Amino acid sequence: MKAITYTTTSTENIAGISNRTHVNNPIGYAYETDTHFVHFYGKNVRWWTISNGITVTEQKTGSLENWVRKTFGAQHIKPMLSEPGVVNKCVWRPGLFFQDDTFKAFNFTAKEMRLSSQSIKLLIERLDELFVYIEPNQSSFGTYSHKTRELLILASTEVENFWNVYMSLSSVPKQNGRTYTTNDYVKLAQHLHLKEYKFALQAYEGIAPIIPFSNWDSLSPTKSLDWYDSYNKTKHDRNSNFSEATLLNCIKAVVANLVMFSVMYSPHALYDQSNTFSSLVNQHFELELINMDPTKFYLPLIDTQGHVPTLLAFDSHSRYKPFVANVVGI
Repeated sequence: MKAITYTTTSTENIAGISNRTHVNNPIGYAYETDTHFVHFYGKNVRWWTISNGITVTEQKTGSLENWVRKTFGAQHIKPMLSEPGVVNKCVWRPGLFFQDDTFKAFNFTAKEMRLSSQSIKLLIERLDELFVYIEPNQSSFGTYSHKTRELLILASTEVENFWNVYMSLSSVPKQNGRTYTTNDYVKLAQHLHLKEYKFALQAYEGIAPIIPFSNWDSLSPTKSLDWYDSYNKTKHDRNSNFSEATLLNCIKAVVANLVMFSVMYSPHALYDQSNTFSSLVNQHFELELINMDPTKFYLPLIDTQGHVPTLLAFDSHSRYKPFVANVVGI
């Protein structure tokens, strides 16, 4: 069952929604079941949410593409890479919204997420403590000390922990029986969509947003990840590379953990939990997804058996079928 995505330019008299719904939800997604056509509206800002709350169905007649053109003014129609109801294990994409769906699809436990969030909470608290003594700005980014070195090592080690989970999940063998290196890890950048995550520091408007994996490149897998390169240098030779443990590298390393957590558990788990972790993240960081490709998103597969034949907008979450997770090859 193939799905498509497109730009929506109109909304044709659908009961229950405004004729201007497409204005704030300009991305459309659709597929067909045995009996119905299914359409989801989606946004193209912040986290590119695909809304189950404005799902539209109609009994099949003609082709899916003709239906989306007629009903939603579809333009720029493209095929999606994943079939409806299929996700890549532990690789969050827009389309997975509810935490319970994500838990079941990725098969992780609340304990696993709690341990991860607790580790990152401690890193943010240490960064916050540094900000008490060093006001973060362009002039202070190069500041370094034993405290910044300590945080850089802790944060980078935690990122490595995330990376190793994915290497193990994909059954990537260790070269010569040794540990993984950045030659292995850099392959994660594409498969996990790491370059799409941009974080801004809430209280410091003069600081440019942080995209910790933006320059990661397989041609130079260590040096192109500047904060990680600095971590390696100052960890193995403090006397010669103490100055690599800068405040800016600490910020990037902590933000890299936020990226990895978002990929594994979803941004909703990062921001929408009712605990001190989410409160701390909301206080300090704002996430935006950039350079997104909707063809790589996920769509829920809904049960349309016995559903009404007429054109109807409704909340489809109660009709979701369980997601099926594939393991991503690295």
